[in-house]
Amino acid sequence: MGAEAEVNPPPQPAAVGPTATARAQPITAAQFLSWKQRKDAEESARKAEAAQKRAADIASGAVPMNGRELFQHEPWVFDNNIY
Repeated sequence: MGAEAEVNPPPQPAAVGPTATARAQPITAAQFLSWKQRKDAEESARKAEAAQKRAADIASGAVPMNGRELFQHEPWVFDNNIY
């Protein structure tokens, strides 16, 4: 019973953020823009690859299409003139 009475508080996580680690030199605007362009290029490449994989999966019939994809690939399904 003595062990339950002595409850230690959980350890506090290490501080994260600008106060936790101070940079010796701040980054310049040119460095930030370079990083941002590289980050945006990586993100757009990742999105393009995912879209290409999705299109290939839809073409093979591996995944079901959502409404927009169905309208783009098979617009005759939405033609009300046949009724």
